Amino acid sequence: MLQIRIHGRGGQGVVTAAELLSVAAFEQGRHAQAFPSFGSERTGAPVVAFCRIDEHEIRLREPILAPDVLIVQDPTLLHQVDVFQGLHDDGYVLISSKRSFDALGLGEIARRYRRERLITVPATEIALKHLGRPLPNAVLLGGFAALSGLVSLAAVAHAIRDRFVGKVAEGNVAAATEAFEVVQREREELAHA
Repeated sequence: MLQIRIHGRGGQGVVTAAELLSVAAFEQGRHAQAFPSFGSERTGAPVVAFCRIDEHEIRLREPILAPDVLIVQDPTLLHQVDVFQGLHDDGYVLISSKRSFDALGLGEIARRYRRERLITVPATEIALKHLGRPLPNAVLLGGFAALSGLVSLAAVAHAIRDRFVGKVAEGNVAAATEAFEVVQREREELAHA
């Protein structure tokens, strides 16, 4: 079973990201579940959402304490919340930022994990370009598809179009596609470094 924990702030679409990811997995014939964990339910407050994906029916219902994947939608949380808590040694980490892990003050943490599975992507900037709003959620799902190969970009696009319509849907698909390409290029550069 693949367990994904998404960290962000209220208003950034954290819960929607988990739901879209579960729909993308379902689109590919897998079982999936998505659910949030709220503290204080207000814009800007830390929010965590969870997604599980498996080939078999999922019966677990508790929060994910030992994730295989971390997606961080807001880098200001990196030094406020222990987002890396419980992450498996071979886990994936995708952070919305223009800065590297070292520049984010995460060099020591990054050395504990497989470098090719740790990526930052300027998701907020990509969202602003395609949507005119700083919503990194769908953008990061495109990046996640490229980073992990665990869901396809086509399945992510289908999930987005299933949830949204018109310009909003197409803007999110374009943003997710750009993030997919950015992460693919970065992974290729890491492989040749």
